[in-house]
Amino acid sequence: MPFIVARLFDKEFRRVRDCPEDRTMVMLIIFSICLVLWGGVLLASSDRPRMRDLGLRTGVLEPGPLNAITDVAGVRVGQVTLIEGGDVRTGVTAILPHPGNLYQDKVSAGICVANGYGKLTGFTQVEELGTLETPVVLTNTLNVPIAAEAIIDYTLSFPGNDKVTSVNPVVGETNDGWLNDIRGRHVTKAHVLGAIRAAKEGPVEEGAVGAGTGTTCFDFKGGIGTSSRRLSPERGGYTVGALVQTNFGGVLQINGLPLGQLIGPPPQPQGYSGDGSCLVVVATDAPLDSRNLKRLAKRALLGIARTGGFYSNGSGDYAVAFSTAAELRVPHHSASATRTVTLLRDERLTPLFQAAAEATEEAILNSLFKAVRMEGFEGHVAEALPLDKVREFLKKSPQ
Repeated sequence: MPFIVARLFDKEFRRVRDCPEDRTMVMLIIFSICLVLWGGVLLASSDRPRMRDLGLRTGVLEPGPLNAITDVAGVRVGQVTLIEGGDVRTGVTAILPHPGNLYQDKVSAGICVANGYGKLTGFTQVEELGTLETPVVLTNTLNVPIAAEAIIDYTLSFPGNDKVTSVNPVVGETNDGWLNDIRGRHVTKAHVLGAIRAAKEGPVEEGAVGAGTGTTCFDFKGGIGTSSRRLSPERGGYTVGALVQTNFGGVLQINGLPLGQLIGPPPQPQGYSGDGSCLVVVATDAPLDSRNLKRLAKRALLGIARTGGFYSNGSGDYAVAFSTAAELRVPHHSASATRTVTLLRDERLTPLFQAAAEATEEAILNSLFKAVRMEGFEGHVAEALPLDKVREFLKKSPQ
């Protein structure tokens, strides 16, 4: 929202800079409009409950205190939401594994692809070397290049990176062109840098925000969602957190109940396609190397299927998983020719796999529960999931 204010102010101020009376009036009008837009979006979002706020739960493992990816210590999330005029409905979501210089202090990572109809930048180097050296940024399809440029700028700006000549930015996307003027490519480097620099610990805003501002899911309004699972001490006490950008189709189900079929999809005009994508980012504090992080990412993608998705032909479904375990950090430079690490044994991974599937499933549902109705590009509309009907059908369910 600050970027919307800045753009409106700059344009109108230049127009009336020589007339103090008009300048004051324009400033008051812009301020009032922004209060309405910002307040309306935030109030609507805060009025919509998360899944557990309605007494619903999926899976059997317990979430962390925030039930968010930020339950994994050190992980930070930042978002910039762009809602401008009638056509711009997009944004940026940035996930930082730690707040330091990621290029000099890399983290172990792995990526899994369920259906590769997408533009996940940085994939091959993560696949080859098994590390992340930048934040993970999510945005819309046609703004992937500008997001990558911004990440490079951010990385090169760090003290100690003055000799860096190669950066592997990781950028994921979904196509928000139904609600957003995607060809206008309205996300700028300033927006991406704003999301990265705004990244913080604590609760994560969900629904029609950040990279999920213009997305749809199961024919309803989708967006950003998050959840976590914390294992018992007997199972290691590790935390797994997931954050999703939902923009895919299928038949919505909650705990096996086919709600999408019972509720029925909202009417959509000709030209609407239920195909889409889902980006999943998984964080854990468990000491996993890139091989097992790829295996963890594979299980996170099960969360899409658990909610009724099936990786359609036109869907780009990816999971990026990383470990924040300090002992697995990979320094860019080292005087030693060898490296000794402590890893969790393979036979201890099953509870983490379960946690990844459950957290992703709930994150997807939270993105739907929190998302508000959105009207956008060319008058297209995405209706919010009708929670009253969800409650009604779940009450009647024998489960």
